[in-house]
Amino acid sequence: MASISETQTQKGLGAWFRRDGKPMKPSTREAWYGYLLASPWIIGFVVFTVGPMLASLIIGMYRTDFLTETTFVGFRWYQNVLSDSLVRKALINTAIFSFTVVPINTALALLIAVMLNQGIRLQSFWRTVYYLPSVVSGVAVSLLWKWLYQPDIGLLNSILGPILRPYGIDPPRWIFSTDWALPSLIIMAFWGAGGAMLIYLAGLRGIPTSLYEAAEIDGASSFRRFFAVTLPLLTPTIFFNVVLNIIISWQVFTQAMVMTRGGPNNATLTMVLHIYNTGFQNFYFGYASAQAWFLFVIVLIFVILALRSASSWVHYERV
Repeated sequence: MASISETQTQKGLGAWFRRDGKPMKPSTREAWYGYLLASPWIIGFVVFTVGPMLASLIIGMYRTDFLTETTFVGFRWYQNVLSDSLVRKALINTAIFSFTVVPINTALALLIAVMLNQGIRLQSFWRTVYYLPSVVSGVAVSLLWKWLYQPDIGLLNSILGPILRPYGIDPPRWIFSTDWALPSLIIMAFWGAGGAMLIYLAGLRGIPTSLYEAAEIDGASSFRRFFAVTLPLLTPTIFFNVVLNIIISWQVFTQAMVMTRGGPNNATLTMVLHIYNTGFQNFYFGYASAQAWFLFVIVLIFVILALRSASSWVHYERV
């Protein structure tokens, strides 16, 4: 019986994890199984993410259009990034967008989640209504908002015109105005707050109701319960969404590309759009790669700062 069992084991999948005929420890075998199951993602990450990143680092040392010229220039492109006025303009625009959208979007998504967590009627319907815009194609959303922002026939000015013109005020020209173009993209970004809202709602559902009951017995108002119970226990979820929004906001591209092409007068030129123009419009792929690494370093710095600050305000529940 022992020989039959041993033969079956050697023929089974477990025989892959034996050393010199001796079975591995269960924990080691489990780790190998885990790596095996995760190997498709690991291979994809190495081939399609790490590989292209290393390739772009090397390409950034060449002047090339991949067709007629390939000249080694060393670190010249990396040194010229900050001296480029268009890069500085794109960096300022992207920073304004990120520093405005991240805090307001975080607060807006949290507010919607708290409201939906109050046991209102048709809760599933409202969750769907708020979440649906975040799954719609970015190009479709951009085209929709481009129509809304039309100064003459757009829905927004059709509403604002009769209200403002009697007071001698013309409604904004939105994306067609240098002053209003970037604020227009910022306002549009709040359209996708439903994605973060759903994560906050899941975090709220994970807070024990016994804590609210104890606070209510102690005489805490709803306002006090929010800041003493809800907000501290929700900080890990807030931290996750903040880091995610920082990364996403610094890569804003679709709205500026579809709606304004970076105009008017570079008012909505973002870093990713400028990288796209440099590489795929002007065919300076080496310089575009250097700019991409510059953006990567900036995003990495902000993420590291967020991670280092987490210990002072993120509170993980200890059971």
